[in-house]
Amino acid sequence: MIKIIKANEHYKNESDWLTTYHHFSFANYQNPDKMNFGPLRVFNDDTIEPGTRFDFHFHSDMEIITYLIEGELEHKDNQGNHGVIYPGEVQRMTAGSGIMHSEFNHSKEKPLRLLQMWVFANKKGLTPSWEQKKFAKEERINKLLPVVISENTKDGNALRIHQDAAFYLSTLIPGSKVEHTLSTGRKSYLFVIDGEIKLNDNLMQTRDAAMIEKENSLVIKAEKPTELILIDLPEKYAVNK
Repeated sequence: MIKIIKANEHYKNESDWLTTYHHFSFANYQNPDKMNFGPLRVFNDDTIEPGTRFDFHFHSDMEIITYLIEGELEHKDNQGNHGVIYPGEVQRMTAGSGIMHSEFNHSKEKPLRLLQMWVFANKKGLTPSWEQKKFAKEERINKLLPVVISENTKDGNALRIHQDAAFYLSTLIPGSKVEHTLSTGRKSYLFVIDGEIKLNDNLMQTRDAAMIEKENSLVIKAEKPTELILIDLPEKYAVNK
């Protein structure tokens, strides 16, 4: 079963410094029908104006993944971590027992666009941590490149999180296709960052999303130059104390 959520169906909120699309309930947007998709709790598509920021705020017991689409994002937290990520780079933060952090548009001239995704950690009270990694665009052309994987995965050069989930990035040229197999007990969330694809013959365009369940195989064909993210998730999950 594939459920397509069109771009104009995401909740949109605008202020003088931030334009955001919430795929699930978040902050002032609360919808009991859109609380999470498996352990994927938050999927926000944010555009932040130059020189503005999310001031220091608190998180706990979440694995927070940030993917930068364009611009420059500066991170600071109360654990002493500090870094700037650029387009194509991915940041992973384990909020664990509690972390305070801020996110700042490092540029004074250009807006930035990012995706921020939260996944429930598989255990409460983990030690907070943070890291970021650069993935070359060439690595993901016409393939699904794993950029975040489970801590229990033995192989791979991706960032690790405390949950049985994997994040893939792909850059597709028109006419190309990639395939992904969903194992028994798995589901997926797909988002078209930019472009146009057919997902098992379902047309998807920029900012469309898909909730995918009970499907064995996914075939993604690019109709236009496309960038997308695919998240592979367990149907069932537990959060241990």
